[in-house]
Parts: sequence; C-alpha cells; structure tokens
Amino acid sequence: MAWLEQMSGSPLFNWVILPALIFCLRICDVSFGTLRIIFVSRGKRFLAPFLGIFEVSIWVFAINQVMQNLNNIACFLGYAFGFAAGNYIGILIEEKLAIGTLIIRVFLVNDDGQMRTRMQEAGFGVTTIDAHGKTGNVKILYIVIKRKFLQDAIGIIEDCQADAFYSIEEAKAVNKGIFPADKKSSFSFLKAPYRKPGK
Repeated sequence: MAWLEQMSGSPLFNWVILPALIFCLRICDVSFGTLRIIFVSRGKRFLAPFLGIFEVSIWVFAINQVMQNLNNIACFLGYAFGFAAGNYIGILIEEKLAIGTLIIRVFLVNDDGQMRTRMQEAGFGVTTIDAHGKTGNVKILYIVIKRKFLQDAIGIIEDCQADAFYSIEEAKAVNKGIFPADKKSSFSFLKAPYRKPGK
C-alpha cells in the first residue's frame, strides 16, 4: 500500500497505471465470483467458499482504490470494464475446467441403431426409450456424460444424423453410471469428489 501512496502524485500513475490496476483486479475478483456462482449451482460446497475468500479480498482492495479517487473518471472506467471482462473470462475458465455432468436427450424419428452403437463403443452409457411425437413414433436416447466429453458426444450425434434433434441439460448430481475413461486435466485437483445429498 505504501508504494501506491508514493506514486499517487504522478499523472501517469493516476490516469493510466491505477485505472489499469483496478481493471486487472476487477477481472480477477469477478472471474472468481463467476466461478463461485457456477460452483454453488452445482453443489461444490468446498470450492465455492474457497473461491469466495479470494474474490472478496481482491474486491475490497479494488473498491478501496476507487473510493480514494472519486474524482478520477479513469478509475471508474477501469472498474466498470474490469467487471465486464471478468464475467467473460470467468465463463471461459469455467468452460475450460469442464466440471459437471450433463444429460443429452436425442430424439430419433428414423433409428437404425448406429448412433446407439457408436455411443456405446465410445464408452458412453445409453438408455433407449420408445415414445410418440407429433409426427409419429420416435426413439429417445438418454446419455449421461461428463461435461468434458460433450464435444465428443455431439460429434457422434451429428455424424450419425446431421439434422438430429437433441437437448442438453445439467445434472446436479449423478450416482454411478457408465462413462469413458477420464481425460487428463491440468485442473483435476479442483474437482471435488461427488458426495450424495445429505452426506
């Protein structure tokens, strides 16, 4: 903090360095906040509070600098643009982490069994249900996958039927199931083990 006070008299510091610092701090704390909210929605009871510590600590430092420079519009702009950029970067980081489980539902009017076979060969568990839609009988394929395998599953679906209708939604918790072998991830230490509700 002392070095900030020593440099505060410089126009370069007040109008360039300090706003840039606030911008970077906001990117960090909002990125942590975005991840924290996502982890809360997915029941990551340990990761969310851990990220909250960093989020609040950085935010307090950033807002302190803004409050000490209320007459500096550049600090306000750095704060605002940092907030926007932090949301975007936080979502990108969460996508790279690919934490969570998804449910894919594929609705097939003409089912030749190829998609189900390819999914099973790729290591995915597939449940098939007979159903009736607006245009007649259909097959519904239920596929529960780890999020990091989403593009692999979509690739199989669209390769088998380019015009296939499918929906994807998040599963908050999954017990057991059939999944492909895990891909190695640089962020594997962040993936908390699944715990059944109530435990």
